[in-house]
Amino acid sequence: MDKPSRQSRHILGQRVDYTTYTKATEQVLEMANDGQGGYVCISTVHMVMEGHDDPDFQRIVNGADLVTPDGMPLVWALKLLGIKQAERVYGPTLTTIVCREAARQGVPVGFYGGTDEVLEMMKANLLRDYPNLDIAYIYSPPFRPPTDEEDRQVVEDILNSGAKILFVGIGCPKQERWMAAHKDRLPMPLLGVGAAFDFIAGIKPQAPRWMQKMGLEWLFRLISEPKRLWWRYIYHNPRFVYKFALQLLGLKSYQ
Repeated sequence: MDKPSRQSRHILGQRVDYTTYTKATEQVLEMANDGQGGYVCISTVHMVMEGHDDPDFQRIVNGADLVTPDGMPLVWALKLLGIKQAERVYGPTLTTIVCREAARQGVPVGFYGGTDEVLEMMKANLLRDYPNLDIAYIYSPPFRPPTDEEDRQVVEDILNSGAKILFVGIGCPKQERWMAAHKDRLPMPLLGVGAAFDFIAGIKPQAPRWMQKMGLEWLFRLISEPKRLWWRYIYHNPRFVYKFALQLLGLKSYQ
């Protein structure tokens, strides 16, 4: 299947695509039904800044089949760069919509990441909402780099499971690197969905909708997990605003 034509902009050098939940879901299911390998990145300011600081990582994101604007700052950036109809495509919501459509079409799915507890709670919640969903594969990887043998076994298990869509929830930038390294070994779309597993499981609270719409989700998450997230937001967010302002004013090119 040829990659669909799309409207995109580069934000500090990273490609971000215009899409919607419907379009993104259709693309994922088409890839799944065609047995096509590839990967989807769900981009935030954090991902943009990781790529800005690491050109190799930026190349990985720019090589994705789809890069959705997960955070409102990226939606606003797309609008300022000329895609006026840009809208948010948020990882946890996209995960549930893809699962709903996979259940409707009878497409088996798999999940890689999270703890055993999170996976079991997420599985229970998804099956409650989508009883026909076929969860063919579910695995909690160790919090260390796998050995070559462990990695080969994971690939074999995923292939033998019959899953046709794999959700990967091991955090940015680790999950994007993992997807890029496995895209040619797994003939299915890989979706890097970050903390979606925790949210769907109900382990972590999501920001109120009004905070999400105002682009304040980062503040809610910072308050919820200050020890883990303070560096990400305090370091990356001000730099993003400054550097994007330079790009928007034509004072700095990141192409």
